[in-house]
Amino acid sequence: MTGALEHSRALWNRTALDLGSDGVVAQILDRGEFWAWRELYARAATDSALRSRILRVVQAIPTPLPHFWLAAMRSLGETVDLSQKTPVYGSDGV
Repeated sequence: MTGALEHSRALWNRTALDLGSDGVVAQILDRGEFWAWRELYARAATDSALRSRILRVVQAIPTPLPHFWLAAMRSLGETVDLSQKTPVYGSDGV
């Protein structure tokens, strides 16, 4: 892993990458670059806690492309109902 995720513009207001934080994961899902999403996926492939965190964030916080992330987590072996409703991005001024 290159560790490039620490340099994502999504972390503009953070001093360090902490993938144990729902807020940091939400920022990467919301404002991360495509390459940052790829690295997040690669890290999730070997980290079940990160996969659970991504699912929790997508199910609770409006993010762009929530069903993309649900499908991605399913591809990594997580049990996911792809028909579930997710918070609507932009519904509360986001």
